Amino acid sequence: MELHNLKPAAGSVGRKKRKGRGQGSTDGKTAGRGHKGAQSRSGYKQKLGFEGGQMPLQRRMPKVGFKNFNRVEYTGLNLGKIQHVIDTYNLKEITVENLRENGLLKKSALVKVLGNGELKSKVNVTVHAISESAKGKIEGLGGSVTIVK
Repeated sequence: MELHNLKPAAGSVGRKKRKGRGQGSTDGKTAGRGHKGAQSRSGYKQKLGFEGGQMPLQRRMPKVGFKNFNRVEYTGLNLGKIQHVIDTYNLKEITVENLRENGLLKKSALVKVLGNGELKSKVNVTVHAISESAKGKIEGLGGSVTIVK
């Protein structure tokens, strides 16, 4: 057996059915599409979610909720995480640029410092937003907080 004499098993490959080729072909005239209507025409495409005239699932379900397009998303940064960053990267101040350089923040993310966790060292923080509890803890240790826009 060689490449030039390979062929499929006998009877395994049939010819493609040629529809719409006259009455003698048994698939002439309507070519298996039935009579008239959109589905018998070329270029017919059913609309997405169409259920044969029944009310589509998407329209049967109730409308729920509201999406505020003016919402500002912040990346939360707890005080415990700030202490971990200070210990790991030996930073004296936490800024948005420092966090991005060390791969802790995405390129366009906004940062909000939250008061969960324990902060042990004095640190200067420059971020987009901060909670009252976090601000109190940072300033209680002698650090400073700066808000950037």
